[in-house]
Amino acid sequence: MLSLSRITAAVLALAASHAFADATLTVYTALEADQLKAYQQKFEEENPSIKIKWVRDSTGIITAKLLAEKANPQADVVMGVAASSLLVLEKEGMLQGYAPKDVGKLSKGYVDDATPPAWVGMDVWASTICFNTVEAAKQGLKKPESWKDLLKPEYRGKIVMPNPASSGTGYFDVTAWLKLYGDKEGWSYMDKLHDNIAQYTHSGSKPCKQVAAGEFPVGISFEYRAAKLKEGGAPIDLVFPKEGLGWDVEATGIMKGTRNLDAARRLADWSASRSANELYEKNFAVVAMPGVAKPNAFIPANYEQMLIKQDLRWSASNRDTILAEWTKRYDAKSEPRK
Repeated sequence: MLSLSRITAAVLALAASHAFADATLTVYTALEADQLKAYQQKFEEENPSIKIKWVRDSTGIITAKLLAEKANPQADVVMGVAASSLLVLEKEGMLQGYAPKDVGKLSKGYVDDATPPAWVGMDVWASTICFNTVEAAKQGLKKPESWKDLLKPEYRGKIVMPNPASSGTGYFDVTAWLKLYGDKEGWSYMDKLHDNIAQYTHSGSKPCKQVAAGEFPVGISFEYRAAKLKEGGAPIDLVFPKEGLGWDVEATGIMKGTRNLDAARRLADWSASRSANELYEKNFAVVAMPGVAKPNAFIPANYEQMLIKQDLRWSASNRDTILAEWTKRYDAKSEPRK
């Protein structure tokens, strides 16, 4: 005959398994829409008791949403959001530290240095200039080779780039210029670039899509979208400015106070796994797990060496000040918000 304590333990275990089986994780993300299906399908295939409900937007918008919900968090997990944004959340005490099972197999430079880490990197994405060769030929434009080439009068009104308040891509461009040229010269560079900007978009991928469609000849975007569009036959060249590339890490973190902590940890485990990194590799030239990435025909073999010496903590701690200054100077050319 079973003792009362064993019966109680069995009932509690059964209740826990049912609760876990019904787990649905609300995951805030800035991942590209065409990546979500493959990531979700693979995770749910390996973790059939857990479902993902995505809430997707651009990095800046997702970051603002999370901060606005600080007193009453709605997300269980943040996945595929810039590490510089997760560092802001970490500073606000909003992340639940957790070391995923395979975190020791990842490059240390792409993992939070806290113990346990508040966030764990997935992949790196970085600046790329998209250049429409057909439109450029019509307009007599030479292909730029450097960031400073974009200041030439011939590009006036012909460049689109992401708004850094909305887009993680836009933000790492701005912080890269401030790092490359220093504070005074960095803002001077952006003042001159602003003269040549036609529009600031609220999406990091949109400038390259606009260039691929022939709407503008030059767009500042990132390598994943540019490579996908060129692979699909778009008449664009990818330019990697010789001064160096701004970049950030797409990362995963667990929100403090989640009611689905066990399931959230399972997603964090998967995010750091080889299985997940093999999916990231299909989209990015640099992933957090060494030895997984494969060559891409449209991205240089030394791509990782082209990344500037970025200080993500500096980018996070100076975010409000930089965005306030950028908005004051340049926001008049931003596309209308939806």
